[in-house]
Amino acid sequence: MVRVYVSTVLDAGADAVWQRIRDFNGLPQWHPGIADSRIENGEPPDKVGCIRNFHTRDGGRIREKLLALSDFDYSCTYSILESPMGVDNYTATLKLTPVTDGGRTFAEWSAEFDCDERRERELSELIGGQVFQGGFDALKKHFRAAR
Repeated sequence: MVRVYVSTVLDAGADAVWQRIRDFNGLPQWHPGIADSRIENGEPPDKVGCIRNFHTRDGGRIREKLLALSDFDYSCTYSILESPMGVDNYTATLKLTPVTDGGRTFAEWSAEFDCDERRERELSELIGGQVFQGGFDALKKHFRAAR
């Protein structure tokens, strides 16, 4: 099993960051790598079990299932049902923790998955760098501009 972990500190309070990322269907509004998204079967985007179906900017199609969503813990956990990446048993968690010193937020994004052994490094770098860090970089830029 491969594990990927990326963390950062955002210059905004956890409530503000959570408001930006909470919507399971809202990736296109804050992640630069996502072109469009929809929740299947018209379900609400905060219903555990809902499935988001989205396209990446390079044309890939991914389907993910919301496994947990906690406003109290500022966290969501989801799994990949279908993707062109070649991962199996993929589960990821995006979690925020308030940093009381300065009204900032500690953000963590982690994933575990299985894949072909020859692709472990490539997929770890793709998921950790382009997906997770790419999302965090976009959030940093957004909250910098909002100041």
